[in-house]
Amino acid sequence: MLRRASYFIGEHVPDNTTLLKADELGRIEIVERDGKPCIRRDIRAARWWAHAFAHRAAAREARALAKLDGIDGVPALLAWDGRELLRSYIAGRPMQQAQPRDSAYYRDALRLLAQLHRHGIVHNDLAKEPNWLVREDGRPALVDFQIAWTRGKRGRLFRLLAREDLRHLLKHKRTYCEHALSTRQRKMLDTPAPHSRLWRATGKRLYKLIARRVFGYWDNEGKGRVRD
Repeated sequence: MLRRASYFIGEHVPDNTTLLKADELGRIEIVERDGKPCIRRDIRAARWWAHAFAHRAAAREARALAKLDGIDGVPALLAWDGRELLRSYIAGRPMQQAQPRDSAYYRDALRLLAQLHRHGIVHNDLAKEPNWLVREDGRPALVDFQIAWTRGKRGRLFRLLAREDLRHLLKHKRTYCEHALSTRQRKMLDTPAPHSRLWRATGKRLYKLIARRVFGYWDNEGKGRVRD
């Protein structure tokens, strides 16, 4: 049986490494490479029963970052060898901590999303505030592309998913900067895509149960469970 452990964000571990999260899918750490900080996702530490899923998720993130290479506000892929994924470190605070209230942040975030979508990538996990960063200069950045759409095909499904990326950003804007919402944006918030309505009515509760009980994930917390 899995044991629920405490949260220890920023716990220091040996070899100049800072542990950010350790769970059934492995470990995420800040490490140094050539004197610079970067993020390491180590799937060798995944539970045996979750290893295949952890590998697919890391491989998907590697594909997404490779396609988005050079875009400001997205981590650069440094290495992926099937066991460890290394990406560049972006200094900043997660949205739920920074609580951005400047409308300029959301204008820049819309531009960043547009760049993702032009490259055939949909993030697919932007409801989670920890996946949005507020950088030191106030600009947005995106992290955690484990469930991103990376097929590149821009058909009807792609457009539906891309619209949901945008709608999730607008939900955060409504939380922290509601006065800056346009009439068109408010209308989009009121009209979720059909698959989103179906998801909320059917699978979302089961997803939350599994995510919280098994993986210790909570949508609006910038934390991960450190397992025993």
